[in-house]
Amino acid sequence: METHFIWLSFAIILAIAELIVPGVFLIWIAAAAALTGGIAFFIDIPSAAQFLIFAGFSIISVVIGRRFFLEEPASDESLLLNDRAKQLIGKTVTVVEPIGENSGRVKVADGEWNARGPNLEIGATAKISSVKDGVIYLEKA
Repeated sequence: METHFIWLSFAIILAIAELIVPGVFLIWIAAAAALTGGIAFFIDIPSAAQFLIFAGFSIISVVIGRRFFLEEPASDESLLLNDRAKQLIGKTVTVVEPIGENSGRVKVADGEWNARGPNLEIGATAKISSVKDGVIYLEKA
């Protein structure tokens, strides 16, 4: 059997495997096998040289593929998408019930939350430092 048919068959098998397994990796190896098969079709070269060509094309195609198609890491905002309380950290809020020894209340967006922190009068602004068990902890703005 001609070696170029072997390389092209290998490329097809890898391309099919890429459809089955998660990620995008095997397609680059399949491209390298197809290129090697194409070269072997036009130029009669020894098998050892074909393996070296395949290895070179594999490295090049994987590097290029990873550079252009690597997934971007999730942004910090999307990590907090389902955690409303953590999204509030760093926001400035307005005191609606004085904050004293125990607690008070602050206005956050269109709602009110229980809050603890330094003594603050009604109308004062503060910055949210943390949120725990439905209570906002404040620091002076």
